[in-house]
Order: sequence, then C-alpha cells, then structure tokens
Amino acid sequence: MTSERQIELVMALRGQGITDERVLSAIERTPREEFVEEAFGHSAYENVALPIACGQTISQPYIVAYMTQALDVHARHRVLEIGTGSGYQAAVLSRLCRMVYTIERHKPLLKQAEARFRKLKLENIVTRLGDGFQGWPEQAPFDRILLTAATPEVPQILIEELKPGGIMIAPIGRPVPESFSQLLVKMIKTEQGVKREDLLPVVFVPMVPGVPGGARKPNAEGSET
Repeated sequence: MTSERQIELVMALRGQGITDERVLSAIERTPREEFVEEAFGHSAYENVALPIACGQTISQPYIVAYMTQALDVHARHRVLEIGTGSGYQAAVLSRLCRMVYTIERHKPLLKQAEARFRKLKLENIVTRLGDGFQGWPEQAPFDRILLTAATPEVPQILIEELKPGGIMIAPIGRPVPESFSQLLVKMIKTEQGVKREDLLPVVFVPMVPGVPGGARKPNAEGSET
C-alpha cells in the first residue's frame, strides 16, 4: 500500500520537473524504507542521499528519478546497472523494463540487495559480484546502461556492450573531494560513434576497479534473485 510519505515524495519530484508518469509510478511503488539503514528509516522519503554500508550511499530520490527518466527505459529493454548499492535504483528500473542486470563489487551490499529483491518479489533482476569496469559480456549487448558511480571516462568495454541506438547515463568526473566537477552525461550510441549530452552537475562516489578481498570470478550468468 502506498504511504502518504510516498505520495508526498512523488508530488515533490513532479514539482522538480520529473514528468514521466511511468517513472513516477515506479518510484511510488518502490518502498524506499526497505533500502535504507534502520537508523535512517525516518528519512527514507526525504529528498536526500543517505549513507549505507561499505562507505557507499543511496542516491537522493530526485537523482534516481532524473537518471531513470533520462535513460528512457521501455518494457522490453534489458538494462545493465553498474553499482547495485542498496538495490533501490535496480528496483525502480525493474518496474519499467524486461530485465535488469546489476553488478556490485561489495559482497555485503550485494547480499543485502538480493534479500530486498526477494522480499519485494522483484524477479526480473539478475545480480553479479564483480568489477563494473569489465561489464557483463556474457549478457551483452544491452538496450540501456546506467552507472551509479563516477568515473573520469566511461570504459570502452561498456560502450561496446551498448546496442546501436542504446542510451547510457553516467556521472563523469574525478572523485569527490578531489574535484567537484562531476557531470551527469547522456550518451547515445550511433553508427557514427557516441553522441554526448551533458545533463547536470552531480556528486557520486567513485567507480573503483576490482573486487574487495579478491573474490572469485562469478559464473557467467550471475545469480537470479
């Protein structure tokens, strides 16, 4: 059941320029309190980023909604997400597309996200513990790719894993506090190359290569939640 706080959040997002009703509906139907740490439950529907485990954050709802709207996801799309985090962004995407493939390098975060997906019966999300810089070649190409961590430039392998005509949304720039010049960028893959459009200034945690602890490479298919 949709709570009053969820409705208020959707109204606030609409006031900030989120106009895609499918995106707003997905936000309204995704209980953000399930994705935040218990200590921050009272702030679940405030339009702010919140800390989660492993030094990461759950993005503010406006940024999640803005990125999702810019991604222009459709019902039959297969979407790759780099950086599962709490799982909130993947959960929102799962209500809009055929399948979400999401990669996380922190095993504790991934396990928590998988448990949330199971609890919410989100059966079209496939997870993988791995290095986002390597993409997910066994499942490529993807209709859409979304990065939820900042990188100085998009790895070429991710561009290669995007279908012609596909869209990628990514925060581009140096890590904070080294730099405050991150930009959210929309890239459309064309026959002539990649068309880039700068969207808005953002602050994201950095995208980091490798997997903490040197975890074994996951199986090719990942794991379904």
